[in-house]
Amino acid sequence: MPTKNRLPLPSVTAALILKRTKLRPRLGIVLGSGFGAVARAISVEHEFAYRDLPGFPVGTVPGHAGRLIIGEWHGVAVALLAGRAHYYEGFELAESTFPTRVLAALGVDTLLLTNAAGGINARFHVGDFMALTDHINLIGTNPLRGPEPEGLNRFVDLTAAYDAPLRKQLKTAARKAGVKCHEGVYIAVSGPSFETPAEIRAFRTLGADAVGMSTVPETIVARQCGLKVAAVSCITNAAAGLGGKGQVVSHLDVLELARQREDVATRMVGEFVRQQV
Repeated sequence: MPTKNRLPLPSVTAALILKRTKLRPRLGIVLGSGFGAVARAISVEHEFAYRDLPGFPVGTVPGHAGRLIIGEWHGVAVALLAGRAHYYEGFELAESTFPTRVLAALGVDTLLLTNAAGGINARFHVGDFMALTDHINLIGTNPLRGPEPEGLNRFVDLTAAYDAPLRKQLKTAARKAGVKCHEGVYIAVSGPSFETPAEIRAFRTLGADAVGMSTVPETIVARQCGLKVAAVSCITNAAAGLGGKGQVVSHLDVLELARQREDVATRMVGEFVRQQV
């Protein structure tokens, strides 16, 4: 896999994309587990496989298609990343967040991030959703580590990492879609092993409401690039130690619950997109 210094400039990859599409999207969406059906709702103008885009990492996790889709949805031009590459797959964070930099180079100014997460907050039930208010980065590194991109500040203020007006729109979208959507703090860990019950107890003490293995690096990079960010988790399982006696946390079970919630997740994201006209 390439190192950070060998990655192309995001503007180079963006220029290649813009040559092949007439649309100029202002909204970017990253699809995590449980949100894959969103890709089928969009009117596609052009589609790219990640492997054909310079610098794009090609992940291997089931449920992450590895496609960039440029299209329209509810009258809004959208750049959709169908799937992401994860730190736990062996990618450096500079690699896994490169598509976020390309979205910014395309002219995107608003980014919606989605993921599947384990519920820590006792009020959350499997199948609920959570709009992120804040995050805790326990991945163990930061995507801004290393050379400072020209024209960008490495010391990014994350006081308001997740845009409050966009979060309000997410809540409105959930209500219109008939979806239960909480608000809370997402804690990101490196994975790929699931957490221990002791770790989950510690995360609860730290103030986390849900846990996952993505999203935070993309948020940090998006904020460095000046993008407004909203993020939503599908609560696909109770975190370790919270699911009762005999609980086993399984990636296959996470994917199955995510699949069951794809239709409602698509309705909610669609209602969010309507508000971006």
